[in-house]
Amino acid sequence: MSKYYFEKIKRLHALAEIGLEYNTIPYDIERYQEIRDICLEMLEKITRTPVADIIPVIEERNGYRTPKVDVRAVVFNENDEILLVQEKADMLWALPGGWTDIAYSPGEVAEKECLEEAGIKVKATRLLSIMDKQKQGMPPAFEYVYKIFLLCDKETDNISAGSETCDVGWFNENELPPLSLPRNNEAQIKMMYEYKRGERIDPYFD
Repeated sequence: MSKYYFEKIKRLHALAEIGLEYNTIPYDIERYQEIRDICLEMLEKITRTPVADIIPVIEERNGYRTPKVDVRAVVFNENDEILLVQEKADMLWALPGGWTDIAYSPGEVAEKECLEEAGIKVKATRLLSIMDKQKQGMPPAFEYVYKIFLLCDKETDNISAGSETCDVGWFNENELPPLSLPRNNEAQIKMMYEYKRGERIDPYFD
């Protein structure tokens, strides 16, 4: 099944959840529940993932469905190299970052992730872009995700892998390692270099 239909099923499931949250008419609740169950069954079949594993990822229990937010830290060194970490999850490379945490601002998340994943202390200084993951040619996922890219200035020089990473390093724009595509792609890294060179000024959004 194409990515288009995958996203449409997720959208239909979200609408069913909203209906279940706000509707009080028993007949409508029954129908929304049936639509929800059909969507879960279809997602299970096209992804070969058990429903029990899908539900915790895509279902809200406290109201209106909203996108998840992923923050990525963009850090350069004096040689115009960009900081990447090798993820234990897939052994591929990504900008330091991850899901936002309650009680942390996006800037604080970027700083925390750099310290935890790359062993480096940084200061978030500038918003570079806010991207809709679905519009970035990235692999489909159960979550609907907004990605925030923040420029961070390094405050220390030492780097080291963390609990979720197995390596960390500085990379030239034209010598990037294999990227973890669910987290970032080459076009996004290239865009970060455009900001570095001053070819882009205003924050990007889509």
